[in-house]
Parts: sequence; C-alpha cells; structure tokens
Amino acid sequence: MSELNDALYAEIQGLCRLGDEQAEAGNYPAALKEYWRAFDLVPEPKTSWEATTWILVAIGDANFLGKDYQAGIDNLSSAMHCPGAIGNPFIHLRLGQCQFEAGNTTRAADELMRAYALEGEDIFEEDDPKYLQFLKTRI
Repeated sequence: MSELNDALYAEIQGLCRLGDEQAEAGNYPAALKEYWRAFDLVPEPKTSWEATTWILVAIGDANFLGKDYQAGIDNLSSAMHCPGAIGNPFIHLRLGQCQFEAGNTTRAADELMRAYALEGEDIFEEDDPKYLQFLKTRI
C-alpha cells in the first residue's frame, strides 16, 4: 500500500489535531469542518488510505457526540470500507451506538457484539451503561 507524502500527511494530521481540539471543547460543528478539510486532502481513491479510516472515524465520533446519529452511521459505515476498520473495537462500538440511538436495534446489537467480542466490557466503560445493558439483553 502506498503512503502519503510527508508534507501532505503532516497537513492532514494538523487539520485533524484542530478538529480534535474543537471536539474536546464540545464544538462539534467546528471539529467536523476541520475533519472534512483533512478528508478533502486525501487522494483518490480515498478508501485506499489508512488516513481516510481515522478521519472518517473522527467524523463519526463527532457525529455521535453531537447527537447526529444518522450522519454517524453513514460516516462510520463508510470507514468500514477503508484499511484497518473491520475488527477495530472502537469503530464497531461507535457504529453500534449510533445504530442504537437511531432505533436500528438489530444492527446495533451486531456492532456492539463485535466490539464486546474484541475488547470485552472494558470498551463500554467510558460511555453510558445503557449500551452494555442493551447488549446483555441480546446475548
């Protein structure tokens, strides 16, 4: 797999850092703006680059935290087509949580089970206990 050149990689990382700072401050619209700017810099085909994976995950996480669950589903599902996404417990967790909040309980249970199978209960520790409680009703 090809790697991004150093200058482009540094620019993408810088934009993502700005996005992370905005997300940590709870300013999800500003975070999304920076993440999308980083996404736009990734060469085509975007699904060939690991950078796309973590940018889309950051976008999906900001969608989730900003309570835009359908956008979270869309962006995290897109991330699943990128390198290293399938089998990443955090991505499965966030996608499951978005599915849950959108009322897609079958898909939510599937994704949350994947996260649980990979990391156990620890993956649920920092989030609302309702997700683990829901999963336990499906096991």
